[in-house]
Amino acid sequence: MALDAALLELTARELRNVLADARIDKIFEPTRDEVVLHLRTRTENHRLLISARSGSARVCLTEETFENPVTPPSFCMLLRKHFSGGRLADIRMIPGERIVFFDFACTNEMGDSVCNTLAAELMGRYSNIVLVQEGKILDALKRVDFEASAVRQLLPGLPYTLPPRPDRPLFLEVEPERLCALCTEKDMPVADALMKTTGGCGPAVCREAAFRAFGTEDVYGISMSPAQQMALIEVLEEIQAAWRSGGQPTAVVNAEGKPVEFSFVSLRQYGQSCTLVPYSSCSELLEGYYAAKDKAERLRQRSKDLAKTVKNLYERAQRKLAARRAEQEESEQSDHLRIWGELLMANLWALHKGDKTATVTNYYTGQTENIPLDIRLSPTANAQKYFKEYKKKQTAAKMLCQLIEASEAEIAYLETVLYEVGQAEGEAALAEIRAELRAGGYLKHSRQKEKKQKPADFIRYRSSEGFAILVGRNNVQNERLTLKTARGRDVWFHVKNAPGSHVVVLCEGKDVPNLTKTQAAMLAAYHSSQNGGAKVPVDYTFVKNIRKTGDLRPGMVLYDVYETAYVTPDAVLAGQLLEK
Repeated sequence: MALDAALLELTARELRNVLADARIDKIFEPTRDEVVLHLRTRTENHRLLISARSGSARVCLTEETFENPVTPPSFCMLLRKHFSGGRLADIRMIPGERIVFFDFACTNEMGDSVCNTLAAELMGRYSNIVLVQEGKILDALKRVDFEASAVRQLLPGLPYTLPPRPDRPLFLEVEPERLCALCTEKDMPVADALMKTTGGCGPAVCREAAFRAFGTEDVYGISMSPAQQMALIEVLEEIQAAWRSGGQPTAVVNAEGKPVEFSFVSLRQYGQSCTLVPYSSCSELLEGYYAAKDKAERLRQRSKDLAKTVKNLYERAQRKLAARRAEQEESEQSDHLRIWGELLMANLWALHKGDKTATVTNYYTGQTENIPLDIRLSPTANAQKYFKEYKKKQTAAKMLCQLIEASEAEIAYLETVLYEVGQAEGEAALAEIRAELRAGGYLKHSRQKEKKQKPADFIRYRSSEGFAILVGRNNVQNERLTLKTARGRDVWFHVKNAPGSHVVVLCEGKDVPNLTKTQAAMLAAYHSSQNGGAKVPVDYTFVKNIRKTGDLRPGMVLYDVYETAYVTPDAVLAGQLLEK
């Protein structure tokens, strides 16, 4: 669901009360669609998130910490230039519009006091953040030129204008009787009629009004009886009164615990199939609803370029392997070159320099062979030429066996890196992967000094029997965990013949019980590319049986003595065993 104007106005009221006279301390742009303002009042510090992402556009206070890019984007630098140190003078909204105006009292380069406005336009896929000074646009997060829109442009120097607005009454500001009368003019369900004839509220509120008035009955506006009209009017009065009093921010959560809807009123329309979760403020509601989704999107954006690079490396390695296999097949089919040389040597008496072909009898098959000859060479030289080509092909076939093995190992390694990039949980994990690729010669060393990231710790679990279970996050961590952290009697787990994390149970001198082994195997399957399967094979052995040779890539190890368990990954179990 997109944030509607009704809930947005309640959010703006909350922010106006909490952030009164706050000053901007820091400004960040974690991703291309988000801006975070660090604000401080006389008593508290707050982080204001303004998101213009199409699927989760919102403004709210947040407790989340963000990983910021090493080099601030140009829009962030412009924000810092014009808004740093500014005092929040007002937070405004135009009724029915999904735009929040943050007015800041700032000082320009000449030392004069100016009013700079940050307009957060939260309109679905048209969401944007616009910087305005004295009615003129300084810049926009997403510039809109004349080709993109003939109605409204957002370019530096142009006057700031509001987007066109439909001529419809507002759901929360019009008398319920009039809203009911508008519905009676439409030959459609009441919820749809409210959506078509009013503005300011989203579909969830309109559906809730119809549900509270008529239950699950599908009532059409044009056919409402007087009693049904009275019921609808009472419900509309109830919803309007709830909004005026500040509402009750509520999210709807399905049986799997996933939020599916939210509003400023309690949504009873979902019945017993879902759970209603009330929040103490609109900011908490929006943060709770969108937090997990946005976290995944931020990681996707950060890892997008790296994933593309690794995928290109992987596809190139596959093409190289295919070419080497084709060349090997050609080399293996080179016996005819040796035979041609032998036949030429056996028939030298019948050949002369300058012949284009030699027609001889193949004494292996009894058939006649036409052998091409180089007219510049003697018959003996032609025979030696074929022997030389045959020897070259045979040498190539032997070398290609080694090259094919190397290509297969490289593909297996890059598969693990692709998996790591997809599972990376932050910039620190991505930085470790980049460093690993640079060390392997896949990425060039950057001349720009990179921001040092604190190395991430292993993922730590505790089995139901009290044993510590450690999981590596990437190839470098996997190697450190298996070869340096773990000890000989600790038990090592890894999904069979697929990319995944190394998992180690620290035994501390004790025998590891079967239940702990089963749980560790399930975690190994869960932290692998096979985490969506059932009956996933997981190899396990003592760490003392693990070895590594110098030609193996990071994260690759060898083992001969092992057992295999077949388990099904369990996300719920992983959550229960995870150490907080």
